[in-house]
Amino acid sequence: MLSTLKNAWRIPDIRKKITFTLLMLLIFRLGSAIPVPFMDKEVIKQVFEKSSGGVLQFLDLMAGGSFSNFTIFALNIYPYVTSSIIIQLLTIAIPRLEEIAKEGEEGRKKLAKWTRYGTVILAVVQAIGITIGFFKRALISTSFISVAVVIISLTAGTAFLMWLGEQITDKGIGNGISLIIFIGIISRIPYEIAKTISLYKTGNVNIIGLILFAIFALVIIAVVVAIQEGERRIPVQYAKRVVGRKMYGGQSTHIPVKVSMAGVIPVIFSTSLLAFPQTLSLFFSGKTADWINKYLSVNGTVGIWIYSILNVLLIIFFTYFYTAIQFNTVEYAKNLQQYGGFIPGIRPGKPTTEYLNKVISRITFVGAISLALIASLPTIISAIFRLNVNFGGTALIIVVGVALETVKQIESQMLMRHYKGFLK
Repeated sequence: MLSTLKNAWRIPDIRKKITFTLLMLLIFRLGSAIPVPFMDKEVIKQVFEKSSGGVLQFLDLMAGGSFSNFTIFALNIYPYVTSSIIIQLLTIAIPRLEEIAKEGEEGRKKLAKWTRYGTVILAVVQAIGITIGFFKRALISTSFISVAVVIISLTAGTAFLMWLGEQITDKGIGNGISLIIFIGIISRIPYEIAKTISLYKTGNVNIIGLILFAIFALVIIAVVVAIQEGERRIPVQYAKRVVGRKMYGGQSTHIPVKVSMAGVIPVIFSTSLLAFPQTLSLFFSGKTADWINKYLSVNGTVGIWIYSILNVLLIIFFTYFYTAIQFNTVEYAKNLQQYGGFIPGIRPGKPTTEYLNKVISRITFVGAISLALIASLPTIISAIFRLNVNFGGTALIIVVGVALETVKQIESQMLMRHYKGFLK
């Protein structure tokens, strides 16, 4: 990986993209230090100190500390992620939206525009709930202007992050939204390590639990790398055909089917959906909040198991959902038949589609189950041994997955420029 980055830096075009990406991420970190006006930081700090674990710490981890410091990026990029989930699900459910999605570049632009509108709406709703709901005591002034400034600051921060992520995707290296989440998580690693060491010194953490968690962390890294790199190669043979005076085809190749074509997207989507009811509990008090915390939160004795089961099911669902979007077996079979390609032993057309569906379903099942288990096990271990570690399986999967995907994009761009010798 280091060798790839070193050699990529020598190519002027890629160096510009890497520099642009780093500058955009630096802007993100600088913005994470700009506080929202008219909010008492001491009151917010007290709220976080009283809340041990749970959605507050998890949201703060994903936001890189912006939530606990209540900066302009406190809402992070999650309204955009939630809006993307809604638009993509509606695309499957509503035929008209499905037609728009198939219109090519123009269709994608329309869906992207609606996703942005949805992001702003969700950010406004969430900003209102947090400002006049959970953190109402932290408001220095409750006048209309003061409250409006806080809500607008939070909404504008999310809108700016959305724009920043799109700029990285278009002009930089890697997926901008994923990189913003990635930087937010790794920026909290030193804090989480220091907190765990402090808890161990005071006797609040079991050494056996720490060792088990460390082992699982290493296993997660190894498994995520194996899943991201693993693929099934389906052999393809092209028949010989004569066009004019030239003969085409006759060669053998293969279709690379990744074990996890969806990458870390299912984990991010699942995390966003499961955080939604817990976020709502911040705006209520009494029986409603108690019920959500007991049955839908990792802090509840029952909730830890319900949360983990829902997390597994959602990751499996989104893995299949995203794989189906990325790899259309019907279109792939048609293209193979059109260019004279066929899978040995399989008839072209519908039998090829059925065969590809069968292979992809099995491969995706392995990837989905692996992601779901390694995302949930560290959370359960943390709860059993009372580690109070927020940097769990979900965060590790996102960090490792995004790092691998970004390096692969750099490698693919180097390959397009016929650069040789960067891989051994």
